[in-house]
Amino acid sequence: MIEAARPAMIHELDQIVELIQLAYREAASARGGPVFLRREARPLPPEDGLEDLLDSEDSAVMVGTIDNAIVGYGVVAVETLRDGGRLAVVEDIYVRQEAREVGVGQALLAALADWSRDQGCFAIDALVLPGDRASKNFFEGQGMTTRALVVHRALDSMGEGA
Repeated sequence: MIEAARPAMIHELDQIVELIQLAYREAASARGGPVFLRREARPLPPEDGLEDLLDSEDSAVMVGTIDNAIVGYGVVAVETLRDGGRLAVVEDIYVRQEAREVGVGQALLAALADWSRDQGCFAIDALVLPGDRASKNFFEGQGMTTRALVVHRALDSMGEGA
């Protein structure tokens, strides 16, 4: 079994959209997920804008594979900060449940970080939903540490489930 990550190709967009939909289903039932899907997640339908990301100089879309079969994806974008520094932000990273804990996520994050380093980024950020211990442990296992916490309180029924 060979785990790897590489840049996505235009003809693979349908497979990436399927992975995005799986990721959104998981996020919908997670603590913080409903507001995440409304605020931070890629707008629906997910295929809108994906093609542009493939052509953008300030973002990269990678696929994670096992024996060349796509089982995950990641998206990173460069943000230019007020001081001119370039920060890489992992916008998406997802691996099918049945393909987790075998190295695909590590390969994806390494590919996203390598691309970001090549773009002159000084660091890389990623968002983890509260209570998602597996994702938190994954990122910490890759040398990432908590930089900020976002707290939230619902003010009406639209904010519930966050």
